[in-house]
Amino acid sequence: MKPFSIFLLFIIFFVASALVSAKKEADVTELQIGVKYKPSSCEVQAHKGDKVKVHYRGKLTDGTVFDSSFERNSPIDFELGGGQVIKGWDQGLLGMCLGEKRKLKIPAKLGYGEQGSPPTIPGGATLIFDTELVGVNDKSLSGDNSEL
Repeated sequence: MKPFSIFLLFIIFFVASALVSAKKEADVTELQIGVKYKPSSCEVQAHKGDKVKVHYRGKLTDGTVFDSSFERNSPIDFELGGGQVIKGWDQGLLGMCLGEKRKLKIPAKLGYGEQGSPPTIPGGATLIFDTELVGVNDKSLSGDNSEL
């Protein structure tokens, strides 16, 4: 083999290895919580057992959006800590203030596990959620408490 061919193969191997490593670095093994916006006053917080209403956008690490309540203009409501949603949500939304926005990076073990949720979420996938807490029990961002 010519030296240039060997060099070219080395470069291709190096670039391919870097791309595979970059994908793996985007995956997380523990829940990561990033606060994107927090109201100056936090009079209402979400606790285990509260009925919460959350707007969200769920993405894979490659940026593919698999679900979004924002697009439907229909936030999800559930009992926090009640096992009605994935564990990453039950843990990642605790202590959140009404009106707060968080980015949750959820490892597969706190999401859909190794089985995934075909066809949109592959097995072992890290999930990224942009979330906004819009309701807690009888309080909501709109001031209209009749929806909760």
